Amino acid sequence: MSHQFNQRIRSLPEQILQNIDQIDLLKSKWNSGATLDRQVLDGLKKSVLVTSTGASTRIEGSSLSDDDVERVMRGLSLQTFKDRDKQEVRGYFELLNNVFSAYQTIPFSESTIKFFHQEVLKYTDKDIQHRGEYKKTENKVAMVSPAGAPVEILFDTTEAWKAPAEMQELVEWTQRAFLEKEFHPLLIIGNFVVEFLLIHPFEDGNGRLSRVLTNLLLLQQGYAYVPYVSHEKLIEENKIEYYLALRNSQVTFRSDSEDLTPWLNFFTRVLQEQVEQALVLISATEVSKLLSPQQQKVWEYIETVSGEFTPRDIESACAIPRPTVSQVLEKLLKLKWIERRGLGRGTRYVRVK
Repeated sequence: MSHQFNQRIRSLPEQILQNIDQIDLLKSKWNSGATLDRQVLDGLKKSVLVTSTGASTRIEGSSLSDDDVERVMRGLSLQTFKDRDKQEVRGYFELLNNVFSAYQTIPFSESTIKFFHQEVLKYTDKDIQHRGEYKKTENKVAMVSPAGAPVEILFDTTEAWKAPAEMQELVEWTQRAFLEKEFHPLLIIGNFVVEFLLIHPFEDGNGRLSRVLTNLLLLQQGYAYVPYVSHEKLIEENKIEYYLALRNSQVTFRSDSEDLTPWLNFFTRVLQEQVEQALVLISATEVSKLLSPQQQKVWEYIETVSGEFTPRDIESACAIPRPTVSQVLEKLLKLKWIERRGLGRGTRYVRVK
Protein backbone atom coordinates (compact mmCIF):
# COMPACT_ATOMS: atom_id res chain seq x y z
CA MET A 1 0.00 0.00 0.00
CA SER A 2 2.93 2.38 0.64
CA HIS A 3 3.82 2.15 -3.06
CA GLN A 4 0.23 3.10 -3.91
CA PHE A 5 0.38 6.15 -1.64
CA ASN A 6 3.56 7.33 -3.36
CA GLN A 7 2.08 6.76 -6.81
CA ARG A 8 -1.10 8.68 -5.97
CA ILE A 9 0.90 11.74 -5.04
CA ARG A 10 3.40 11.56 -7.89
CA SER A 11 0.62 11.49 -10.48
CA LEU A 12 -1.16 14.68 -9.36
CA PRO A 13 -1.93 17.50 -11.81
CA GLU A 14 0.05 20.74 -11.66
CA GLN A 15 -3.00 22.66 -10.41
CA ILE A 16 -2.86 20.92 -7.03
CA LEU A 17 0.76 21.99 -6.57
CA GLN A 18 -0.16 25.54 -7.56
CA ASN A 19 -2.94 25.53 -4.95
CA ILE A 20 -0.42 24.49 -2.31
CA ASP A 21 2.06 27.18 -3.39
CA GLN A 22 -0.68 29.77 -2.90
CA ILE A 23 -1.53 28.41 0.56
CA ASP A 24 2.12 28.59 1.57
CA LEU A 25 2.45 32.13 0.25
CA LEU A 26 -0.51 33.17 2.37
CA LYS A 27 0.87 31.23 5.34
CA SER A 28 4.13 33.18 5.09
CA LYS A 29 2.14 36.41 5.17
CA TRP A 30 0.46 35.26 8.39
CA ASN A 31 3.80 34.25 9.92
CA SER A 32 5.37 37.59 8.97
CA GLY A 33 2.47 39.78 9.96
CA ALA A 34 0.74 38.09 12.85
CA THR A 35 1.83 40.03 15.93
CA LEU A 36 -1.59 39.66 17.47
CA ASP A 37 -1.98 40.50 21.13
CA ARG A 38 -2.11 37.42 23.39
CA GLN A 39 -5.52 38.43 24.70
CA VAL A 40 -6.82 38.76 21.14
CA LEU A 41 -5.40 35.34 20.23
CA ASP A 42 -6.93 33.69 23.29
CA GLY A 43 -10.32 35.18 22.45
CA LEU A 44 -10.12 33.95 18.86
CA LYS A 45 -9.10 30.47 19.98
CA LYS A 46 -12.02 30.21 22.41
CA SER A 47 -14.41 31.23 19.66
CA VAL A 48 -12.93 28.69 17.20
CA LEU A 49 -13.19 25.90 19.78
CA VAL A 50 -16.93 26.49 19.94
CA THR A 51 -17.34 26.95 16.19
CA SER A 52 -15.26 23.88 15.30
CA THR A 53 -16.99 21.69 17.86
CA GLY A 54 -20.43 22.72 16.65
CA ALA A 55 -19.56 22.27 12.98
CA SER A 56 -17.74 18.94 13.33
CA THR A 57 -20.51 17.34 15.39
CA ARG A 58 -23.27 18.72 13.14
CA ILE A 59 -21.60 17.15 10.10
CA GLU A 60 -22.21 13.84 11.87
CA GLY A 61 -25.85 14.64 12.71
CA SER A 62 -25.77 16.65 15.96
CA SER A 63 -28.55 19.23 16.35
CA LEU A 64 -26.69 21.70 18.59
CA SER A 65 -26.02 25.23 17.35
CA ASP A 66 -22.83 27.09 18.26
CA ASP A 67 -24.75 28.94 20.98
CA ASP A 68 -25.91 25.58 22.32
CA VAL A 69 -22.33 24.29 22.33
CA GLU A 70 -21.18 27.32 24.28
CA ARG A 71 -23.93 26.80 26.82
CA VAL A 72 -23.02 23.13 27.22
CA MET A 73 -19.38 24.02 27.85
CA ARG A 74 -20.45 26.60 30.44
CA GLY A 75 -22.34 23.82 32.19
CA LEU A 76 -25.81 25.10 31.43
CA SER A 77 -28.56 22.53 30.98
CA LEU A 78 -30.14 21.97 27.58
CA GLN A 79 -33.20 19.91 28.34
CA THR A 80 -34.56 20.12 24.79
CA PHE A 81 -31.63 18.25 23.24
CA LYS A 82 -30.55 14.63 23.36
CA ASP A 83 -27.93 13.79 25.97
CA ARG A 84 -25.84 12.19 23.22
CA ASP A 85 -25.43 15.51 21.45
CA LYS A 86 -24.16 17.15 24.63
CA GLN A 87 -21.83 14.23 25.32
CA GLU A 88 -20.35 14.42 21.81
CA VAL A 89 -19.70 18.16 21.85
CA ARG A 90 -18.03 18.01 25.26
CA GLY A 91 -15.63 15.28 24.12
CA TYR A 92 -14.72 17.09 20.90
CA PHE A 93 -14.30 20.47 22.60
CA GLU A 94 -11.97 19.15 25.28
CA LEU A 95 -9.85 17.10 22.86
CA LEU A 96 -9.48 19.95 20.36
CA ASN A 97 -8.55 22.33 23.18
CA ASN A 98 -5.81 19.93 24.24
CA VAL A 99 -4.52 19.70 20.65
CA PHE A 100 -4.38 23.49 20.33
CA SER A 101 -2.52 23.75 23.64
CA ALA A 102 -0.08 20.85 23.43
CA TYR A 103 0.35 19.86 19.75
CA GLN A 104 4.13 20.29 19.93
CA THR A 105 4.45 17.51 22.49
CA ILE A 106 1.92 15.05 21.03
CA PRO A 107 3.52 12.23 19.02
CA PHE A 108 1.75 11.22 15.83
CA SER A 109 1.29 7.46 16.23
CA GLU A 110 -1.31 4.71 16.32
CA SER A 111 -1.40 4.90 20.11
CA THR A 112 -2.17 8.64 19.89
CA ILE A 113 -4.95 7.99 17.38
CA LYS A 114 -6.50 5.36 19.65
CA PHE A 115 -6.15 7.66 22.66
CA PHE A 116 -7.79 10.51 20.71
CA HIS A 117 -10.66 8.19 19.81
CA GLN A 118 -11.11 7.36 23.46
CA GLU A 119 -11.11 11.05 24.34
CA VAL A 120 -13.50 12.22 21.61
CA LEU A 121 -16.03 9.60 22.78
CA LYS A 122 -15.15 10.04 26.45
CA TYR A 123 -18.63 11.12 27.51
CA THR A 124 -20.82 9.12 25.11
CA ASP A 125 -22.49 6.29 26.99
CA LYS A 126 -23.23 4.22 23.90
CA ASP A 127 -19.53 4.00 22.96
CA ILE A 128 -18.12 2.61 26.22
CA GLN A 129 -17.43 -0.85 24.76
CA HIS A 130 -15.37 0.27 21.75
CA ARG A 131 -13.63 3.50 22.74
CA GLY A 132 -10.02 3.45 21.65
CA GLU A 133 -10.36 0.08 19.89
CA TYR A 134 -10.41 -0.66 16.18
CA LYS A 135 -13.75 -1.87 14.84
CA LYS A 136 -14.84 -5.46 15.25
CA THR A 137 -17.82 -5.19 12.87
CA GLU A 138 -18.26 -3.74 9.38
CA ASN A 139 -19.31 -0.13 8.84
CA LYS A 140 -20.09 2.13 5.88
CA VAL A 141 -19.67 5.82 5.07
CA ALA A 142 -23.03 7.52 4.75
CA MET A 143 -24.16 11.08 4.19
CA VAL A 144 -26.13 12.10 7.28
CA SER A 145 -29.32 14.16 7.36
CA PRO A 146 -29.88 17.01 9.86
CA ALA A 147 -31.94 14.52 11.87
CA GLY A 148 -28.89 12.26 12.18
CA ALA A 149 -30.13 9.49 9.90
CA PRO A 150 -28.03 8.13 6.98
CA VAL A 151 -29.55 9.36 3.71
CA GLU A 152 -27.09 7.86 1.22
CA ILE A 153 -24.42 5.18 1.48
CA LEU A 154 -21.33 6.63 -0.18
CA PHE A 155 -18.98 3.64 -0.14
CA ASP A 156 -17.97 0.55 1.75
CA THR A 157 -15.00 0.79 4.08
CA THR A 158 -12.10 -1.55 4.81
CA GLU A 159 -13.19 -4.87 6.26
CA ALA A 160 -12.83 -5.00 10.04
CA TRP A 161 -10.22 -7.76 10.02
CA LYS A 162 -7.99 -5.74 7.66
CA ALA A 163 -8.29 -2.42 9.49
CA PRO A 164 -5.44 -2.87 12.02
CA ALA A 165 -2.87 -3.79 9.35
CA GLU A 166 -3.99 -0.99 7.03
CA MET A 167 -3.87 1.56 9.85
CA GLN A 168 -0.38 0.45 10.80
CA GLU A 169 0.79 0.84 7.21
CA LEU A 170 -0.91 4.24 6.79
CA VAL A 171 0.55 5.67 9.99
CA GLU A 172 4.04 4.32 9.28
CA TRP A 173 3.95 5.71 5.73
CA THR A 174 2.80 9.10 7.04
CA GLN A 175 5.53 9.23 9.68
CA ARG A 176 8.18 8.24 7.13
CA ALA A 177 6.89 10.69 4.50
CA PHE A 178 7.19 13.62 6.94
CA LEU A 179 10.76 12.61 7.74
CA GLU A 180 11.86 11.98 4.16
CA LYS A 181 10.32 15.23 2.84
CA GLU A 182 9.88 13.96 -0.71
CA PHE A 183 6.29 15.19 -0.72
CA HIS A 184 4.82 18.47 0.51
CA PRO A 185 3.30 18.17 4.02
CA LEU A 186 -0.16 19.13 2.77
CA LEU A 187 -0.10 16.24 0.28
CA ILE A 188 0.90 13.87 3.08
CA ILE A 189 -1.87 15.16 5.36
CA GLY A 190 -4.43 15.05 2.56
CA ASN A 191 -3.53 11.46 1.74
CA PHE A 192 -3.67 10.47 5.40
CA VAL A 193 -7.15 11.95 5.88
CA VAL A 194 -8.75 10.42 2.78
CA GLU A 195 -7.20 7.00 3.46
CA PHE A 196 -8.12 7.11 7.17
CA LEU A 197 -11.74 7.78 6.24
CA LEU A 198 -11.69 4.94 3.70
CA ILE A 199 -10.38 2.50 6.30
CA HIS A 200 -12.87 3.92 8.84
CA PRO A 201 -10.99 2.05 11.55
CA PHE A 202 -13.35 2.67 14.46
CA GLU A 203 -16.96 1.68 14.93
CA ASP A 204 -18.02 5.32 15.38
CA GLY A 205 -16.43 8.76 15.60
CA ASN A 206 -14.19 8.46 12.51
CA GLY A 207 -15.28 11.74 10.90
CA ARG A 208 -14.82 13.78 14.07
CA LEU A 209 -11.49 12.12 14.77
CA SER A 210 -10.24 12.81 11.23
CA ARG A 211 -10.87 16.53 11.72
CA VAL A 212 -9.08 16.63 15.08
CA LEU A 213 -6.12 14.82 13.50
CA THR A 214 -6.14 17.31 10.62
CA ASN A 215 -5.77 20.14 13.14
CA LEU A 216 -2.94 18.30 14.88
CA LEU A 217 -0.98 17.56 11.71
CA LEU A 218 -1.40 21.06 10.26
CA LEU A 219 -0.13 22.62 13.48
CA GLN A 220 2.80 20.23 13.69
CA GLN A 221 3.75 21.13 10.11
CA GLY A 222 3.86 24.87 10.83
CA TYR A 223 0.37 26.09 9.91
CA ALA A 224 0.17 28.23 13.02
CA TYR A 225 -3.04 30.09 12.13
CA VAL A 226 -5.14 26.89 12.45
CA PRO A 227 -6.53 27.62 15.95
CA TYR A 228 -7.86 31.00 14.86
CA VAL A 229 -10.06 30.00 11.90
CA SER A 230 -12.23 26.87 11.91
CA HIS A 231 -11.61 24.47 9.04
CA GLU A 232 -14.48 22.35 10.41
CA LYS A 233 -16.86 25.23 9.77
CA LEU A 234 -15.66 25.52 6.18
CA ILE A 235 -16.29 21.81 5.67
CA GLU A 236 -19.76 22.09 7.18
CA GLU A 237 -20.58 24.96 4.81
CA ASN A 238 -19.56 22.73 1.89
CA LYS A 239 -20.80 19.43 3.29
CA ILE A 240 -22.11 17.94 0.04
CA GLU A 241 -18.92 18.80 -1.83
CA TYR A 242 -16.94 17.28 1.07
CA TYR A 243 -18.71 13.95 0.79
CA LEU A 244 -18.55 13.93 -3.00
CA ALA A 245 -14.82 14.73 -3.04
CA LEU A 246 -14.17 11.88 -0.62
CA ARG A 247 -16.26 9.47 -2.66
CA ASN A 248 -14.84 10.49 -6.03
CA SER A 249 -11.32 9.78 -4.87
CA GLN A 250 -11.99 6.78 -2.65
CA VAL A 251 -13.90 4.80 -5.30
CA THR A 252 -10.69 4.75 -7.36
CA PHE A 253 -8.53 3.36 -4.56
CA ARG A 254 -7.26 -0.23 -4.61
CA SER A 255 -7.34 -0.07 -8.42
CA ASP A 256 -4.78 0.55 -11.17
CA SER A 257 -6.00 4.15 -11.66
CA GLU A 258 -6.11 5.71 -8.20
CA ASP A 259 -6.99 9.41 -8.30
CA LEU A 260 -6.37 11.68 -5.31
CA THR A 261 -7.24 14.80 -7.30
CA PRO A 262 -10.96 15.22 -6.43
CA TRP A 263 -10.23 15.09 -2.70
CA LEU A 264 -7.13 17.31 -2.86
CA ASN A 265 -8.97 19.90 -4.93
CA PHE A 266 -11.52 20.18 -2.12
CA PHE A 267 -8.99 19.88 0.70
CA THR A 268 -6.66 22.58 -0.63
CA ARG A 269 -9.59 24.88 -1.40
CA VAL A 270 -10.71 24.66 2.23
CA LEU A 271 -7.17 25.26 3.48
CA GLN A 272 -6.77 28.29 1.23
CA GLU A 273 -10.04 29.76 2.45
CA GLN A 274 -8.92 29.13 6.03
CA VAL A 275 -5.64 31.04 5.68
CA GLU A 276 -7.35 33.83 3.72
CA GLN A 277 -9.76 34.28 6.61
CA ALA A 278 -6.80 34.28 9.01
CA LEU A 279 -5.22 37.14 7.07
CA VAL A 280 -8.47 39.08 7.26
CA LEU A 281 -8.10 38.87 11.04
CA ILE A 282 -4.76 40.62 10.74
CA SER A 283 -6.00 43.36 8.45
CA ALA A 284 -9.29 43.90 10.27
CA THR A 285 -8.15 43.56 13.87
CA GLU A 286 -4.48 44.37 13.93
CA VAL A 287 -3.57 46.72 11.08
CA SER A 288 -3.24 49.60 13.56
CA LYS A 289 -0.74 47.54 15.59
CA LEU A 290 1.26 46.42 12.56
CA LEU A 291 1.51 49.84 10.91
CA SER A 292 2.25 53.34 12.14
CA PRO A 293 -0.17 56.12 11.09
CA GLN A 294 2.07 57.09 8.15
CA GLN A 295 2.49 53.45 7.11
CA GLN A 296 -1.25 52.95 7.30
CA LYS A 297 -1.79 56.04 5.14
CA VAL A 298 0.49 54.55 2.48
CA TRP A 299 -1.23 51.18 2.70
CA GLU A 300 -4.67 52.77 2.28
CA TYR A 301 -3.42 54.45 -0.89
CA ILE A 302 -1.92 51.19 -2.22
CA GLU A 303 -5.26 49.44 -1.71
CA THR A 304 -6.82 51.88 -4.19
CA VAL A 305 -4.25 51.11 -6.91
CA SER A 306 -5.30 48.38 -9.35
CA GLY A 307 -1.89 47.83 -10.95
CA GLU A 308 1.73 48.80 -10.44
CA PHE A 309 2.90 51.88 -8.55
CA THR A 310 6.20 53.63 -7.82
CA PRO A 311 7.64 55.39 -4.77
CA ARG A 312 7.06 58.69 -6.56
CA ASP A 313 3.34 57.85 -6.90
CA ILE A 314 3.13 57.34 -3.13
CA GLU A 315 5.15 60.47 -2.40
CA SER A 316 2.81 62.54 -4.54
CA ALA A 317 -0.46 60.96 -3.38
CA CYS A 318 0.32 60.84 0.35
CA ALA A 319 2.55 63.92 0.72
CA ILE A 320 5.17 61.84 2.52
CA PRO A 321 8.96 62.36 2.06
CA ARG A 322 10.78 59.84 -0.10
CA PRO A 323 12.95 58.37 2.74
CA THR A 324 9.80 57.64 4.72
CA VAL A 325 8.16 56.10 1.65
CA SER A 326 11.16 53.78 1.27
CA GLN A 327 10.90 52.70 4.91
CA VAL A 328 7.19 51.96 4.53
CA LEU A 329 7.77 49.92 1.37
CA GLU A 330 10.41 47.83 3.15
CA LYS A 331 7.95 47.12 5.97
CA LEU A 332 5.22 46.10 3.51
CA LEU A 333 7.68 43.89 1.62
CA LYS A 334 8.55 42.10 4.88
CA LEU A 335 4.84 41.59 5.57
CA LYS A 336 4.53 40.22 2.00
CA TRP A 337 1.66 42.62 1.32
CA ILE A 338 3.48 43.96 -1.76
CA GLU A 339 6.03 42.66 -4.28
CA ARG A 340 8.95 44.50 -5.90
CA ARG A 341 9.38 44.48 -9.67
CA GLY A 342 12.45 45.72 -11.48
CA LEU A 343 15.61 47.43 -10.14
CA GLY A 344 17.04 50.90 -9.75
CA ARG A 345 15.09 53.79 -11.24
CA GLY A 346 12.72 51.36 -12.92
CA THR A 347 11.63 49.77 -9.64
CA ARG A 348 7.88 49.33 -9.38
CA TYR A 349 5.66 47.61 -6.84
CA VAL A 350 2.38 45.75 -6.90
CA ARG A 351 -0.03 44.75 -4.14
CA VAL A 352 -0.20 41.02 -3.41
CA LYS A 353 -3.83 39.97 -3.72
